[in-house]
This record gives sequence, C-alpha cells and structure tokens, in this order.
Amino acid sequence: MSRVKSIAGHGQSIWLDYIDRPLLDKGVLARMVEEDALAGVTSNPAIFQKAITSSDDYASVLDELAGQSENAKALYEAVAIRDIQDAADVLAEVYKSTQGRDGYVSLEVSPDLARDTHGTIDEARRLWTQVARPNLMVKVPGTAEGMEAIETLIAEGINVNVTLLFARSMYERTAEAYIAGLERRVQAGESISSVASVASFFISRIDSAVDKQLKASNADSALLGKTAIANGKLAYQHYESLMASERWAKLKAAGAMPQRLLWASTSTKDPSYRDVLYIEELIGPDTVNTVPPATLDAFRDHGEAANALVGGVEQSEAILASVADAGVDLDAITDQLLDDGIVVFADAFQALLAAVDSARLEHS
Repeated sequence: MSRVKSIAGHGQSIWLDYIDRPLLDKGVLARMVEEDALAGVTSNPAIFQKAITSSDDYASVLDELAGQSENAKALYEAVAIRDIQDAADVLAEVYKSTQGRDGYVSLEVSPDLARDTHGTIDEARRLWTQVARPNLMVKVPGTAEGMEAIETLIAEGINVNVTLLFARSMYERTAEAYIAGLERRVQAGESISSVASVASFFISRIDSAVDKQLKASNADSALLGKTAIANGKLAYQHYESLMASERWAKLKAAGAMPQRLLWASTSTKDPSYRDVLYIEELIGPDTVNTVPPATLDAFRDHGEAANALVGGVEQSEAILASVADAGVDLDAITDQLLDDGIVVFADAFQALLAAVDSARLEHS
C-alpha cells in the first residue's frame, strides 16, 4: 500500500495543495486518486500565479480566451474556472463515494476582498454559480470581516473553505459561523446534508515566526519546532468538544457534516526539521491535510502514518506556556501572520493579473 494511502486508515483525508494543466491533462490527478487515495485539491492565488506564469502550459488556453474579454481578472477567472471544473470532474467519484465528505476542489475569492464582507459574499456567490459543481469549495479568508460572509454562504448552501487561520480564537469563531449558518438553513426549512466546510489552520508559518523569536531570546532549544503542532492539537481539542456538544447533536441528527480542521502550510520551512514533520505529527480522525507536491513526494518515500493527533493536550498547553514564558506573544504573531498572508496572496494576485493581461495583449 502507498504510504500516503495508509493515512486514510487513521481517519485523515489527504488533499493536494496544487493545481495546473499537466496535472489534469496528463492524468496525474486521476492517478493520485487511485494510487494515493488523494481526496481533494486546494488552490490559491500564489498557486495559480506559479502555474500560469512559470511555463507555456496555459498559452493555448489564453490564446483561445484572449478575445473574449479585455479584463484581466475576467480572463484569469475563465482560465481558473476551467481548471477547477476539470479537477472537480476528476474528483466527482470521490465526492459521490464519500457522500460529500471528500472530493472537493477549492477556489479562492479575490484576496482584495479579505476585509470586505459583502464583496466576499457577492464574489463567492458568483464563483459558485459559474463553476457549477457541487464539489466546489469557495475559499474565504478567516478575517473578522469574513465571519459574517461564512455564516451567510453556509446558510445559502455554498460550501466554504475558510483559509488563513492561524489563531485558535479565529478558528473558534469560524466553527461558530459554520454552525450558525447551518442553524439558519435548518430554520429556513432547507436541507443541510450536502453543505460542507473545512477550516484551514496554518501550521509551518507559525513555527517559522516563533522559532525566530525563541532563538533571539536564547530560549530553550527544545521548544524549537513545537509551537505550531501544539497550537494545532489544541484547536483539535476544541473541535472534539464541539462534536460532543448538544448543539451539534441536533445538527447531526438533521444530516449535518462536521467542519473538519484542515492542516495547511504543511511543508517544512526549516531544513533541520524532518521534511514530513507536519504530516506525521498531525494525523488524526476527521481531519484533512492539504499537502504541496514536494512534501507529498517525501511522505510517499519515507513517511510513517500513525495516529499522532489525539491526546497530548496537557503537553501542548505546557509547550505554549513555556513559549509565552520565553517572551513570545503568540497572539501578536498569529495576528501578524494573518495580515502578512493577505498581503502575500494579494501581491501574487496582482502579479498574476499583470501576467494574464500581458498574455491577453500578446494573443489578441
């Protein structure tokens, strides 16, 4: 059995954090579904920027679509939506066989809308309609402004991948928005059995930021590389408590699917750490890990699957307490990482639009 495929035996789904035309046109995605039990795909502006600008794979598509619009964003969306639809079609059988638990492809609203509640809602509705696939998840940044958008979209039956979650407090607000959206839908007499969501909790970027401060303060080196996993485990503890609540029991009886935690940013940034660290240490029931290709290759080669997520709550709390004692303000770091993440995606999006516009002019 594939090492990647063995992860499914511990209740975790593996999604691929990448998309491009060769993945679709050469049957790579279909092969990964078969051999690795790959169960989903995520994308973001940086991924599309790399895919479209780093090769000629999109030249023919851009040439075909160039005459349809003079607007770079509309042209990009036409290209991206085609990729998303094709990936969703490859994953349609996964979606069907798992009864809507897996088989999703994520497409993000414009990063420029991260602080715009109503703009996010409007764009998410439009993308949902244009992609027209039940196994689409629209990605919405987990900002304060995004919470109302998440609740509204869930209430309307639109699947949501909440992205850029770093702080446990924001994850808890995300979970509340999902539950409130489901409750609104039930009250409106609508079915909730096909509404799905994941909460994308970012991992490695936290260690990169915390480790830098720990090293600067000459803190105990045993703390290095421990914060992000501890933070994730405590977020998972909150998930477990929600699933055991009476409030959730009522929604479950009405057919609701849980909003699973999805571990994002799981490539190892520090070369001194095991390159599959953020897969191995976060395997556990009812979770997703979205993995970039290089990290997935590494796990396929030498990763070890075991249930590492359940338990260890006291140890995780002790780690975060020690990090705080060393003078590291984790809340300040997670706030900054959210702001930085929005900027990174916004910059990638603008670079992507500039490249698409250049291609439009070249092919028009």
